[in-house]
Amino acid sequence: MPPVSPDRLRDVVDAVLEALDEGLEGPALAARAMLSPFHFNRLVRAGIGEAPGAFRRRLLLERAAWQLRRGATVTEAAAAAGYDAVEAFSRAFTRAHGVPPSRFADEPRDFQLAAPNAIHFHPPGGLLLPGSPRTATMDLTDRLVEHDHWHTTRLLEQAATLADDALDRPMRPGLVIHAFEGPEPDVRTMLDRILFTKEVWTAAIGGRDIPTERDRSIPGMQARVRAIEPQFSALVRRIRDRNEWDDAFVDALCTPPVSFTFGSVIAHILTVSMTRRQTVVDVLRELGVADVETRDPIEWERMLAAHHPAG
Repeated sequence: MPPVSPDRLRDVVDAVLEALDEGLEGPALAARAMLSPFHFNRLVRAGIGEAPGAFRRRLLLERAAWQLRRGATVTEAAAAAGYDAVEAFSRAFTRAHGVPPSRFADEPRDFQLAAPNAIHFHPPGGLLLPGSPRTATMDLTDRLVEHDHWHTTRLLEQAATLADDALDRPMRPGLVIHAFEGPEPDVRTMLDRILFTKEVWTAAIGGRDIPTERDRSIPGMQARVRAIEPQFSALVRRIRDRNEWDDAFVDALCTPPVSFTFGSVIAHILTVSMTRRQTVVDVLRELGVADVETRDPIEWERMLAAHHPAG
């Protein structure tokens, strides 16, 4: 059988994820992927080295282990994994994880199981997919991430010189960066969105809960910068050091589930941040802030060199 294209395999994996809680097996999963059962099984086996049914059951048992670690009862985990009988779930879980589900939360074990394809459940409801290794990597992440952090911090310092009515004044009433986020008419909203984009994606990639509350005062946003930047920088370094730019995760919170590569997400965060920061620069000028910070990475690097000369 010829190699499976990454896009076609991704379609199949997405179909399995979307049907994870529907109890679908064999022919039903094949129909969801719009393939014959024979071709579906061959495609999945060739692409991931695992039969569709075994693949789905493993993902459910990985998710069950994560849920137990998060405080779910054995009965709750069994039901979520599609088992009518707790006893049957306990047997399957023990065979897979080497410990009964009642003891898993107390054991120093990973929720991921051995797999022939490095595809695993990704909390809270997606998948982690490996990417194809690159032969060469061009790395600008240190400069881009550090400059983004520095410039965001400086703009918050300068925004702190304004009164609340200026921060909330609708200077760009028609500005929409992304339709799903809505308008960004004022400086406070623009700065908040710079931070929230990092907070949401850092949590999503790290398998943590998405933040539901955020402090939009200037001191509050300065505290949020201090909290999120070490997490975001560490995440980018990890992806860079492991050359995981093409690794992907499937976000099941989207309807239907959507796949994202780590590289595309990091590029998205930095690109959108740059767009918003430039808009903030323009608006701060219009609001009368003197000497608004505009240094780009070249000027920023020269400033650092001047303050910390080599030798």
